[in-house]
Amino acid sequence: MPVAEGRVVVVGAGIAGLASALLLAARGIPVTVVERAPTPGGKLRQLSVGGAPVDCGPTVFTMRWVFDGLLADAGLALDDRLHLEPLSVLARHAWGASERLDLFADQARSAEAIGAFAGAAEARRFEAFCREARRVYGALEGPYIRASRPSLAAMGRDLSLDGLAALAALGPFRSLWKALARHFHDPRLQQLFGRYATYCGSSPWLAPATLVLVAQVEMDGVWAVRGGMHALARMLAEAAAERGAEFRYGAHCERIVVRGGCVAAVRLAGGEELAATEVIFNGDVAALRAGLLGEALYRAVPAARGAQRSLSALTWAIRGRTAGFPLLRHNVFFQSDYAAEFRDIFGAGRLPASGTVYVCAQDRTDADVAPDEERLLCLVNAPASGDRGKPTEQEMDRCERDCLALLHRCGLTIQAPPENRIRTGPQDFERLFPGTGGALYGQATHGWMSAFARPGSTSRIPGLYLAGGSVHPGPGVPMAAMSGRLAAATLLAHRDSTSRSRRVVISGGTSMR
Repeated sequence: MPVAEGRVVVVGAGIAGLASALLLAARGIPVTVVERAPTPGGKLRQLSVGGAPVDCGPTVFTMRWVFDGLLADAGLALDDRLHLEPLSVLARHAWGASERLDLFADQARSAEAIGAFAGAAEARRFEAFCREARRVYGALEGPYIRASRPSLAAMGRDLSLDGLAALAALGPFRSLWKALARHFHDPRLQQLFGRYATYCGSSPWLAPATLVLVAQVEMDGVWAVRGGMHALARMLAEAAAERGAEFRYGAHCERIVVRGGCVAAVRLAGGEELAATEVIFNGDVAALRAGLLGEALYRAVPAARGAQRSLSALTWAIRGRTAGFPLLRHNVFFQSDYAAEFRDIFGAGRLPASGTVYVCAQDRTDADVAPDEERLLCLVNAPASGDRGKPTEQEMDRCERDCLALLHRCGLTIQAPPENRIRTGPQDFERLFPGTGGALYGQATHGWMSAFARPGSTSRIPGLYLAGGSVHPGPGVPMAAMSGRLAAATLLAHRDSTSRSRRVVISGGTSMR
């Protein structure tokens, strides 16, 4: 018999949990969202720095078709709820005071900039790289990104002949780095596009070549969100509440209660139990595997044999004055030895001796006019060792000095009093997201089979569904939102059917131009 229409409890008001809650509430299903923090957003968080709100999580808005589809499924329109400004410059990159390269949303402008930076031959190679990225993205969007239960066999059935040809030409067993070496001769361009691996918390030397598709994602558009990325979380929470979802902030889920082998309730700190016929867990599956939500949850998700934790980060939220470098919204500062950064993190488990520094200048868009005081998020990759007391304060101090020295070599100086700086490291991320060690992207996407290693929407426990960046289709704001859509769609399909193996694929618009 179909599952009775009882209450769904969503654990965690991150983007995935908010997407699930919105879709279920729009269908008239009673939904309660419990969130330990005082506001929605999860990793999409804001901190007050010098009296100003600074985004301290994801800062890039892409794949807007995911959110257009999500809002449309709830009978709403994204443009009515959120102000988005398209950016013509995707990012500004620097290797020194005189080595700068801008990438543009317009492929022709990027090719022209690369030609001026690295020569006409590299510009032609860039255009070939973009063609391959477009083919790979077109091949994988339907059978992988939109599908709730990806498998090698299912993808083999779903891929078109063109899709199979695109993956064969790419060499799916190659690493991203090897794929980039086929396209680019200039090591700086290999370094620039190799950074796509870090978008899912991985090493370019170990991540699969299919991540070249990120180039297409970016060329389909990058937007700045008025009010910061946290405005996206607030908007989704407000929309879900309008559709009837109940939100309880400051409510820590202590345990997901299982009775008779099925989900029965969510127990909050203090002992209150919220009865539930289904629970959507919008948290890292590492917390389930560690038994942090109850011993019965050990078996909810298969063990990830041989999997590595993804990257953590060391970040600085700053309100201050800048000079010397024409910042745009997104800026990346590279050291010369890129491989050493990932040997340090994934090999030695330590902060990099020479790390790449990302700077998000949140008061800028395409114009490089500096405000008197501006809000910055600076980030360097770090190992997910926060549960082991690493890195130490001394190591983080050293890394901060090295990062500031790199920025200074590239021409950027930042002046801010100590009270206008907030540092967050792996130990802090472990406290925010227990069981992860501070990993921000679930398990690392290393090896060609890693695409199928993440759990899907369902778990081994009836009534327990999974959403968030640690499950399929992976980390990142749009992917997390897609996982929330998939979890809600799978739950609804299970209510409509006695079969728990029904495969769900999200339909809707496309990101391709």
